[in-house]
Amino acid sequence: MGTTWSLRVDNPRMLPLDALRHAVRSALDEVVAQMSHWDPDSALGRFNRAPAGSMHTLPGAFNDVLARALHWAEASGGALDPGMGPLVALWGFGPNAVDEDSLPPDAAALAAAHARCGWQRIAHDAAVRTLVQPGGLSLDLSGIAKGYGVDAGVAALQRLGLGDFLLEVGGELRGVGRRPGGLPWQVQVDPGAGPGLRIALADRAVATSGDRWHVREQAGRRWSHTLDPRTGEPVAHALASVTVLHEHCMDADALATVLTVLGIEEGRAFADRHGAAALFARREPDGTLALHPSAAWLAQAPA
Repeated sequence: MGTTWSLRVDNPRMLPLDALRHAVRSALDEVVAQMSHWDPDSALGRFNRAPAGSMHTLPGAFNDVLARALHWAEASGGALDPGMGPLVALWGFGPNAVDEDSLPPDAAALAAAHARCGWQRIAHDAAVRTLVQPGGLSLDLSGIAKGYGVDAGVAALQRLGLGDFLLEVGGELRGVGRRPGGLPWQVQVDPGAGPGLRIALADRAVATSGDRWHVREQAGRRWSHTLDPRTGEPVAHALASVTVLHEHCMDADALATVLTVLGIEEGRAFADRHGAAALFARREPDGTLALHPSAAWLAQAPA
């Protein structure tokens, strides 16, 4: 996934650290083998190259993640779109990114790429784990797969009998049980300015999406990797970041993307409708950041 992972664990049975490392690495390797859009030999890579009309039987994890991505795509009216691979490449991101000389894309290129995208084109039957390639569809699960990787690593550690640990993959975390001494695991959320906020992760996960990472700049224009699938353009509102708490990191990951795309007003209304604990950081005209919590964040986030 092009990132790192770390684990803090209470290990009263003194399990060998190699066993813990192997459990997490194996779980993350499975995510890469099934859902990496960087690996042409992954199940996702093979689907993206497949001819129109071909039917594919998905491995279990891929099937579950795609089903959840489509759930949030429908719920948000397309603010999350697992079928937007051509747009990601067109704006200079991912393994198939266009040359810098082609950035930013012109209207004709944008319209052509946008026509190949759309979660509505994804013919997925989760019950029987089948997926049909309609032709030219390029899946990109980078808005949800890393969060699933955290959840998969958690499950692997729990199968070893561990019940108290904090697992982090690329800045997304899930706390299970308690720290030695009985206090909950604590992490610091950095919305983009100031000292940050300390929150407790007691059997829940946290994920953040923002515009400080993975940015491009060309022809006097700067944009982040977060694209609005509905318009085909990078998000252009004043949100600097969105942090989400959820029981599962896969959902926290997906919701952070959805809410970033929706923006502060629409996003906070969506979060409140779905009971999502979210913290929005909006960049003000004077350069400061204003924090706007959802109702569920106010109820859940204090450490």
